[in-house]
Amino acid sequence: MTFLSHITPLVLTWNEEPNIERVFDGLAWASDVVVVDSGSTDQTLPLLAKYRNVRVFTRPFASHAEQWNYALTQTAVSTEWVLSLDADYVVSDSLRGEMEALAPPAGLGGYVARFVYWVLSRPLRGSLYPPKVVLFRKSCGRFVQDGHTQRLHLKGPTDELRNPIFHDDRKDLARWLRSQEAYAELEALRIARADSGPIAWRDRLRRTGVTPVLAAAYALFVKRCALDGRAGLYYATQRAIAEALLTMKLWDRF
Repeated sequence: MTFLSHITPLVLTWNEEPNIERVFDGLAWASDVVVVDSGSTDQTLPLLAKYRNVRVFTRPFASHAEQWNYALTQTAVSTEWVLSLDADYVVSDSLRGEMEALAPPAGLGGYVARFVYWVLSRPLRGSLYPPKVVLFRKSCGRFVQDGHTQRLHLKGPTDELRNPIFHDDRKDLARWLRSQEAYAELEALRIARADSGPIAWRDRLRRTGVTPVLAAAYALFVKRCALDGRAGLYYATQRAIAEALLTMKLWDRF
């Protein structure tokens, strides 16, 4: 028996048809995979029904943090450890092998993973996507919502996983644009609520209108996406658009 038998993957879904098979084929090692679906209307649920190791719970969406906490506490997860995955995260073969051999010491709260970002079906040399805790003891973690981001509050120290998760979203551009507009609105609300106190330098910078250019330049030259051809240019453009949407939302408010 390997450490994989102590892990239950948790996945949030909503209309993830283009990603389902790639993501869940990579979770065949798990005896139990818990999905919390927010009411998909495409082929997400029929595709998930083909996987015998997947249990699906349908819950109306309130926030990502609430969906995650529901998955943690209300779905009868029987293992000590959980692996929290967005529906466009693909567990690499190298990461699966690394998790198989883990022997976490007592008191360790979780493991941080880095991400290899894929665009137009190819991996990029770098991205602005930060490492985060994805594998953790179920009893040690709870999520809180912070703008459009759900943050994991974890008890105990963490260690780093050497091998990556692939962030590979194949949904269409129209869906991406709708999502970014919604994320920008949530981020603008977060910044507006904090306006009575100290504002982080990044949020102050976003009000100036320079962050779309800075984000694109950082992706292209610091993260070396300029060497990734059209995929790198596409990603840098995405980052510029996301920042521009947030800046415009902020200008509407301030």
